[in-house]
Amino acid sequence: MKILAITDIHGRSAAVKKIVECEDGADAIVLGGDITADGVLLDGWSDMFRTHCPVLLGVAGNMDSTSVDDTMEQGGHSLNGKGKIIAGVGLFGVSGVPYSPLHAPYEISEEEIMRRAEEGLRQVQAAPVKVFVPHAPPFDTPLDKMFLGKHVGSKSVRLFIDRNQPDVVICGHIHEARGITTLGKSKVINCGMAGKGHYGVVTIGESITLENRSVSV
Repeated sequence: MKILAITDIHGRSAAVKKIVECEDGADAIVLGGDITADGVLLDGWSDMFRTHCPVLLGVAGNMDSTSVDDTMEQGGHSLNGKGKIIAGVGLFGVSGVPYSPLHAPYEISEEEIMRRAEEGLRQVQAAPVKVFVPHAPPFDTPLDKMFLGKHVGSKSVRLFIDRNQPDVVICGHIHEARGITTLGKSKVINCGMAGKGHYGVVTIGESITLENRSVSV
């Protein structure tokens, strides 16, 4: 399975159009949050993705609104506190980020992040391979480190990964912390800002590979 992982679009549809055209042929497109510029998904928002791939799943980010969750849920795309199994791969996720001094539109408690992650995992327990999709990166890793060196990820996401060891974790949120790391057996990718042409590719076969890629926008 080839997963095209896209996070932090921030409404820049032209950049994303180039990404999906470049990676035509993915088995699934996973949106890791911050899809919108103003917190609202417009009618037909999924058409650009589904033209290239029939499977579109994702979560909302801190700059989205909870209505983004509602719209994705109505279309059958949401992974927020939910799990879906596709070709033996179980995908589940968590929208939003922990409460912060920024008071972003979509912030929730660490306890709620853990609750949603655990519920999603429960729904994909039968899957041989598990892919966790939180918008927030795990705390105290290279993927949650801001320019000034402060770690601002989710402690619940980190604890959940340490405890449960999903095979793959797809996150975003901290644009400058784009990269790949491992936590135990879990392979973790921060895809970077899709609005600037950055994205990730996860290939699941006999082995699992993660790649950060970019297109010119």
